[in-house]
Amino acid sequence: MADKLCDIVLEGGGVKGIALVGALQELETAGYTHCRVAGTSAGAIVGSLFAAGMPVSDMLETMKNLDYTKFRDESVIDRLGIPGKTLSFFFEKGIYEGNYFRGWLAGQLEALGVRTFADLKITEPWAEKLPPQQRYKLVVVVSDVSRGRLVRLPWDYSEYGLNPDEQLVADAVRASMSIPFFYEPVNLKGNYLVDGVLLSNFPIGIFDTTNDWPTFGIKLSARADAFSKMNPVTNPINYGVAIISTMLSAHDQMHIDDPCTQKRTIFVDTFNVNPIDFEISKETQVKLYESGRKYGARFLDTWDFEEYKKTCGKQ
Repeated sequence: MADKLCDIVLEGGGVKGIALVGALQELETAGYTHCRVAGTSAGAIVGSLFAAGMPVSDMLETMKNLDYTKFRDESVIDRLGIPGKTLSFFFEKGIYEGNYFRGWLAGQLEALGVRTFADLKITEPWAEKLPPQQRYKLVVVVSDVSRGRLVRLPWDYSEYGLNPDEQLVADAVRASMSIPFFYEPVNLKGNYLVDGVLLSNFPIGIFDTTNDWPTFGIKLSARADAFSKMNPVTNPINYGVAIISTMLSAHDQMHIDDPCTQKRTIFVDTFNVNPIDFEISKETQVKLYESGRKYGARFLDTWDFEEYKKTCGKQ
C-alpha cells in the first residue's frame, strides 16, 4: 500500500533516462507515493509522465518502444549535408528541430489527461503552505541563456508575464531537453531556453521546504566524491573541454559532495552509456532499467528517514 510520501528529483541523462524508471519502480514497490517531482532534460521527460500519473510499468514499455532515432528530426535545410547543418546551426542555433519529441510527449500526456500545468495543480491541504506559484506536481528545470539564469517551470512563468496554468507541459519539457547546438532552443517571448544541464542537472534542493517527508534524488552516475573524476589537461583542446566540464558540473557538485545529499540520493550505474546514443539497443535499455532497480533497492535497504533527520536536520 502506497502510504509513504516523498518528493523526487531526477537527473538528466539523455537516453539513459530509462534507468530513472527502474529506480522509480523500487520506490513505488516500497510504498512511496510522490507529492512533487522535478527534473532536468531526461529527468523532466520521465518526471512529466510520472507526475501525470503514468504507472511505472507503462512507462517502462513506453520508453522501450520509443524510436529514439526519430528525435533527430531535420528540416529541409538540415538534409543538405554539412552545408545545410552549418546554416541551421548559425541561423536556427541548433541542428535538429525537436518537433517530433514535442509531439510525442504531448500525445503521451494528453492520453493521461494532462495538457497544461493547470492539470498538474496540487489541491491537497498541505500545499496551502506553499506560495501559490509553487503548487504544482511537476517542476521542469531549464536554462535561460538570454537572461543568464536558471528557470523553474511553471514556478517562474510569471517572470515572463505568463499565466502558468495556461502553459503547455510539453513545451516546458521540450525546452529542458534542448541540448545546446544539437537542438534548436525554445523561444519564450524573445528569451532563448535550453537544456537545464547548463546550470543544474541535479537540483536536489528544489523542494527543501518541509521536514514531514523526504526528498529523494536519483542520479545517473555511480557515487563519487569531488576528486573521483579528473579532467585531463595536457593540451589546449582538452584544456578547453575541462573548462566547459567544470562550468557545467561545479554547481551540482557542491551539493553532491554534501554527505547529507549523498544519504538521500540513489546513485545508478549507467555503464558510461552516451546520453545521445540514439541508436541504443533494446538490450542496453533493459540493462539500464535493471540497474535502476538494483541501486534503488540497495538504497532503500538502508534508508531510514528518522535517522536521516537526526543526522542532517531539516532538508
